[in-house]
Formats: sequence, C-alpha cells, structure tokens
Amino acid sequence: MTMRFKVVPEDFVVEERARLPLSVGGAYAVYRVRKRGVTTLQVQERLAARLRVPKSAVVFPALKDKDAVAVQYACVKGGGPGRLTGAGFSAEFLGRCARPLSPRDLEGNRFTVVLRDLTAEEVEHIRARLGQVTRFGVPNYFDLQRFGSYAPGEGFMGKKILQRDAEGALRAYLTLPFAGDPPRVRAFKAFAREHWEDWPLLFERAPRPSNFRSVLTFLRDHPEDFRRALNLVPARLLSLFLSAYQSFLWNRMAGRYLRGKLEASGLPFASIQVLGEELPVHRELPDGLLRALSRTNIPLLHHRARFEDPDVAALAEAVLTEEGLSQRDLKARLLERAYLPKGTRPLLTFPQEASALGAEEDELFPGRRKFTLAFSLPPGSYATLVLKALAV
Repeated sequence: MTMRFKVVPEDFVVEERARLPLSVGGAYAVYRVRKRGVTTLQVQERLAARLRVPKSAVVFPALKDKDAVAVQYACVKGGGPGRLTGAGFSAEFLGRCARPLSPRDLEGNRFTVVLRDLTAEEVEHIRARLGQVTRFGVPNYFDLQRFGSYAPGEGFMGKKILQRDAEGALRAYLTLPFAGDPPRVRAFKAFAREHWEDWPLLFERAPRPSNFRSVLTFLRDHPEDFRRALNLVPARLLSLFLSAYQSFLWNRMAGRYLRGKLEASGLPFASIQVLGEELPVHRELPDGLLRALSRTNIPLLHHRARFEDPDVAALAEAVLTEEGLSQRDLKARLLERAYLPKGTRPLLTFPQEASALGAEEDELFPGRRKFTLAFSLPPGSYATLVLKALAV
C-alpha cells in the first residue's frame, strides 16, 4: 500500500487529554501549548527564554512529535503572562497548580489524521481495518519516534551506558547524528568525529548555547575522566537514551511472544518493520486468545524485573543473550542521576472513539484519494503504529 501520512503537519493533529490539578495560589502556572513543526524540548527552551527562567523551571509531562500539530500541557514555576508566542508555538495560561505536572496527570491523546495517496480500494481496506483494530487491538510496540538516539551502524547510546563504556557513550553523544539534530549540531558532530580528544578545539567549535560546551569544558581539564563528563549530560536526556534501548528490547520480546501465540493457534498475521525488526501484527483473534492477550503485560527489562510468565522469562534471557548482556547489566552503574524505568507495558492497545471522517480527492496527489480518521489512545501508545497496522 502506498499510504502516506504526515505529508504536512496539519495531517497529524494530536491533543493531549489530562486531569489538571488546578488550585488557587499554586506555585506553578499551567499553560496549554500549541506547537507546529518543532519538538517539545525546543518549545521548552523557547518558553524558558521568553520567561527568563531556567529550562528546568518549565515542565512538560510528555514529549510530542515534531512533524505534527500538537496541543499539550506545561507548567512553569513562578508566574507568567496570559499568552505567550514564539517560533512554532503559542501558549495560553489556564490557571495555577501546587506541584509540577507529571505523566500521571495524563489520560491519553486524541488524534485526527489524514492518510494520503490512496486508491479507492485502499480507502475501503483501511475503513474495514479500523473496525478490526478497534475490536481486536494492535500490538503496543514502540514506534520510531522513541528511537531518536539510535545511530545506524553504531546502535544505541543507551546500550553503551549499560555496557559501562563511558568513552563510547560520550563519543556517541558528541559525534553521532541523531534524528532531529539541527544542521549546526550535525555539522559540529561531524567535526568532532574528525578531531576526537582535541577538547579545546571542540569547545571552541561547539554550538552556543548547548550542553556540549559544559561537557567539553570539563574534558579540557580532565581529558580522560569520561564517566564524570558523561554525568554532565542532562539527566532527562540520559534517561531518554536508556529508555530508547529498553524500548527496542521490549519490542523484540513482545513481537516474539505474540508471534508464538499466533503460530500456536494457527492464525495468519502480517508484519511491519520498526528499526529493522520484523514485528507481527494480527488481524482477527478468537475470543479466548483475545481475552488472554488483552490481559498480558510484558515487563520493561530492568535489573530487578520479575517474570511471572515462564515464556516471557525465557524470551527475556534469549534477547539479552543476543545483545551480549545479562539482567544484572541493566543497571546504569555509570550514571548518577538517570536509570532505566521499571514497570510493565500492555501487549495490546485498543484505539477508542474511532471514527472515519470521510474520503475525498487528494489535492496533493492528483487522481488519488485522502482519508481522514480520528481515534484516542492511552498514554504511551503510538498513533503511527496504529496507522501502520491499518495498512496491513
């Protein structure tokens, strides 16, 4: 299928749903933020600059995709005006709260999506699949947005941290291009690859402002203390690097678990690719298997993760062995302020409030059709994964 999405930002609209803990006289100002074509972290920086506060004073409970129109919530310690605007965003004051917003305040996301470059037959296929995924769910894989710190041919910075390779992790941070790096950062990283260990020169060439300069300032005075230099990277970034690798491992485990259940039941399935992994996607499920899989939670791999299902435990051991790791390695011993998150993730996710909003001529692809649909997902599930499942 030739289906395209995110051709223009307005083709992918996401609105965060939250239970805002508003209170009179709270220490934090709460804003509804609308952004287009920029990352949440970029908006955080720009809001902080406009308000003249440290970036840490601006808290977003979740990150949203750059290539979309997103409405999400943020809070700022202290005060602020009723409305703020900047490059790629606007923010409207809603009230105050006594504590910073957190992921626990989020109820999910509502998506309105335009699918393009379709034939009439493909529109009808997607319409039928929308009913299937609502009833039978889709695998709750992490999609590509989660893997911005993956470098083709080099792998995950998070894995290097778990392998206790401080220099390798720092080299990845300073030299490998990541998804979303602006041109000036990519140019600096290319220069850093050619002049590794020339810390004074790299400091002079590092973008302003950036955390690279803090790391390189330390390395000028302590040229071989890679571990302490690594800990100067913001903890939130380090946590994202670790979570990306953990999510890759989860996808591999979940895909193999689901494949085993489908093959044992003799059920056909399709596949989608996420970061080179061929991951199974079911269509219909018999009632008994649907009930069982909808109750299945796969642990996020962690040094203290526990496995109630022996099949999942065996998968975890096999996946880690393939990666050259053991479960005890899944503690980020190099780091002082970042770690792998604990918990489990549902194997399946079920789009709610799904509706087909209509098909019409596609003005961007003459002779083709576009199809608009809407649905809601719980926090942490990926709409782009649902769209890929609709196409199989």
